[in-house]
Parts: sequence; C-alpha cells; structure tokens
Amino acid sequence: MLERGYDREFAEAIFAQIKGFGEYGFPESHAASFALLVYSSAWLRRHEPAVFLAALLNSQPMGFYTPSQLLQDARRRGVEVLPVDVNVSTWDSVIEGPTTSAPVRLGFSLLRGMRADVAGRIELARAVRPFVDVADLARRAQLDRHDLQVLARANALRSLAGGNRRAALWLAAAAVPDRDLLRGTERDDAVPALPQASEGKEIVTDYNALGFTLGRHPLALLRDRLALDRLQSAEQLATLRSGQLARACGLVTVRQRPGTANGVLFMTLEDETGQVNVILWPGLLEKFRKEALGAALLAVYGVWQAEGKVRHLIASKLVDRSELLGSLPTTAREFC
Repeated sequence: MLERGYDREFAEAIFAQIKGFGEYGFPESHAASFALLVYSSAWLRRHEPAVFLAALLNSQPMGFYTPSQLLQDARRRGVEVLPVDVNVSTWDSVIEGPTTSAPVRLGFSLLRGMRADVAGRIELARAVRPFVDVADLARRAQLDRHDLQVLARANALRSLAGGNRRAALWLAAAAVPDRDLLRGTERDDAVPALPQASEGKEIVTDYNALGFTLGRHPLALLRDRLALDRLQSAEQLATLRSGQLARACGLVTVRQRPGTANGVLFMTLEDETGQVNVILWPGLLEKFRKEALGAALLAVYGVWQAEGKVRHLIASKLVDRSELLGSLPTTAREFC
C-alpha cells in the first residue's frame, strides 16, 4: 500500500482490520454454512419427515443420532416404516409410493453383516420373478448359509417363512445343503411347528441383527416395573413445572462432555415416549462416575428445569438399572 501512495498510518489501520477479521472470519463463515444446513434439515424434518428419514438412513454411519433414534422420531411424526424384505427391499431405504408421504421401506444396508454385492444379486434375481421360498432365493441369488442367516436373523425372510423368524432360521440352515457333511443322504427339511418367540426375545434379536426394532420400544415392556419405583416417562416429565422433583429412566444414547463445558456431562436418555436431556455437574460426576459412564439403562433423580420448549433434568443421583435389560445389546454415542 505504501508503494501505491497510501500513508503508513492508513495502511497499518487497514492491516489491523484484516488481521482482526482473520481471527473470526473462518468461524463466521463456518457458522453461516452450518446454519443453512440446520435450517434445511429442520424444514425437511418438519415438512417431509419420510424423505428426511430415508436420506439419513442412507447416509449411515454418520451424525449424532443412531438409526434407532431416527426411526423412533420419524414414527412419532406419523411416518410409516416398513421392514426389510427380500421380495421388496433394495440396498437403500426408499419411499415406497408415488408421494413423499408414502411409507419408508428399509433397505438391506441396515442389516448387520450384509454386503452390497449380496444385495445386488438378490435384486437382480428378483427382477426376473419374485422368490417363492428360501431355497429359491438361495439358488437364484447364489447365497451361502451365512448370507441366509443374516437375512433370517433380521426377519428379512418374513415373506418366505410365514412371518416366523424361527422358521426362517430353520429354512436358512436347510436351504444350502451342498456343504453339509452328510451330502448324498436323504434329508427331511420339513419345518416343524415352531412357536413364535416372545416379544422380548424378538426385540433382543432385532437389536442384535439391526441395532433397532420396529416393534415396541424395550422400555415399553419394562414400564410397569419402572412405575413401581415411580420412575417417569419422557412424556410425563414434559408436563412438569420447572423446579419440580423428577425421576427418569431410559437407555443412554448419548454422552458428551465438550471441552468448553468446564467438566459438565450431558446425557440423553431414551424411552418409549421420547428423550430426556440430563445435565450432570462435575462434582456429581465424580461421585457417580461408574454409573454415568458405564450404565446402559440409567435412572436419574433430580430437578426438572424448563424454559419454553427447552427442558433438562438436573441430576442429583444416578442408579444403574442395566440388569433389567437382560441380554439386550445397546450402544451410546460417546463424545467424552
């Protein structure tokens, strides 16, 4: 600037302004672009929840929320969700109908252990004609026993096994006989009269195979037991006034302790009616560290804090109730 005839005082003032902007210019532009994403996401979630759900499911693994949380939120907003089915599903989750308000059909990509090439063979074979039974599926899609078991455990063979997951597992084991040590012997692969598993066992199997269930939420099965301890649901907590004593219990889905939060731990609990945001101050975290960082099902006692639609449970006591879950596998997003 000096070479162009500007005096030094003016040039130094301009340089100081540029230097100052450089300290917050990137965060400002980052915040603006993030705000646009947040606005777009909020609009889609409000006006096109089925499209929003399908898009996020097809982008997994990503983001702050698990497929289970996304599905529950969408279903509370009226979105109909249809299960994975070998005679209908594709790799991606899709809107099954001509309008954006049509049901969302879950895709093969959500099955644990499923490969894209296996799903591709299923789709190609199905395009010729629908599968009539598990043996037909195995033969035309060239599936091995492992592939069939992945599908059976996720109940994706429901249309070929009368909706009975146990029958599907039996048929999956019998559909690929060529590798059997007793090849050449006569086999009787007729499916015995297998009873349906209990609701609790079905839910556990869903979580093992998919990480979520389209059946009832696990805590719906425990609600009567939790009520004995006067533990409130997320729906009940939302009716409390700010300052009231509260008792919540839910699956721990998120733990986060931002570096700027001075040691405060934020947790999200999930039950069959919604989510509860919990705040745990540093002193209490030291006292209940084992429960806070290790529990899958957590009871939280404290004070309800509400201002408008912003609601939190300020914790004063934690109790690990994970024993009530039995063999149910759960995962939490950890940001500690």
